[in-house]
Amino acid sequence: MLGKIEYGALVEGAAAMGFTDLPASEDVDEAMKADEGFLRKVHHALLDLHLQDGKLLCPETGRPFAVKDGIPNMLLHEDEV
Repeated sequence: MLGKIEYGALVEGAAAMGFTDLPASEDVDEAMKADEGFLRKVHHALLDLHLQDGKLLCPETGRPFAVKDGIPNMLLHEDEV
């Protein structure tokens, strides 16, 4: 599964939500991918962290999208359509 995700983005997103236990993307090697402790941390970051209130930032445009009660509002304004 690690080969199918953008690990650097996972680390950055988890850190933005206060979960800083994941090593930096350049530090991950094949031995770590077999380490149960590391895999538990990745599992926690992927499946247990939930953004309840805040914002998501589009990486291409920098436009923020509000998140309220865990629901992102990703509707564009009329001038953006």
